[in-house]
Amino acid sequence: MDKYNERTHLYGKIWVITALFGFIMIPLAISAHFNAFPSAGVVFKGLAPIALLFYPTAVIEVITYTPLLGSGATYISFITGNITNLKLPCALSAMDLAKVRANSDEGEILSTIAAATSSIVTTIIIAAGVLLFSPILPYLTSGESVFAPAFSQVVPALFGALGMSYFAKHFKISVVPIAAVCLMLLFKGDLAVGVLIPVGVVVSLLSAHIMFKKGIVK
Repeated sequence: MDKYNERTHLYGKIWVITALFGFIMIPLAISAHFNAFPSAGVVFKGLAPIALLFYPTAVIEVITYTPLLGSGATYISFITGNITNLKLPCALSAMDLAKVRANSDEGEILSTIAAATSSIVTTIIIAAGVLLFSPILPYLTSGESVFAPAFSQVVPALFGALGMSYFAKHFKISVVPIAAVCLMLLFKGDLAVGVLIPVGVVVSLLSAHIMFKKGIVK
C-alpha cells in the first residue's frame, strides 16, 4: 500500500494541477480571442462575494470528505466534481455493501473504484442526455411541467435514502447530530451546506465520544 499511496498522490497532484491549469486557461483563451481583458479591480469585485462563500466551503469539504473517500477517490472527486451528489454517495454505498471501513486499505481501493466508475458513468449519461434529451428537456424541467417538483427533490431523495440506512444501523449516535442540524435550520432555514456539514461532523464526533465514554454505545 505504501507504493500505491505514493503513486496515487503523485498522479493525483499532476492531474489536479493540470485541471487547475485548464480551468484558468479557458477564460484566458476567451479573453484573448475577443481581445477583452477585464481589469483586476473588476475581477476581484465580482470574485469577492463568491470567494467569501466558496473558498471556506472548499477547505471545509476537503477536510470533511477526505477521511470518508480516501486519497484516490478524493483526487478523482475534486477533479471531476459532483462530490456531494454522486461521488460521496457512490463511495459510501460501495463500502457499506462490501462491509469495509472508510479508513482501511480495502475501503481505499473500493472507494477509488466507485468514484472512478461514477465519473465514467456520469460522463456517458451526460453525453447521451445531451444528444437524446436536449430537444425535450426544457419541457420537462420548465416551471409549468408536472415533472418540475421531482427535479428539485433529486438530491434530498438521494441523501435521504442513503442516510436512512446509516441512521437505522447507528440510531443512538445519529440522534444528537440530526437534532442539532434540525435546530439550526429552525432558527435559520437558509444555512449553507458548508456550514451545516462541519457543524454536524463536530457534533457527531463529540456526542459519539461522550456516549462511548458513558457506555451508551460500544
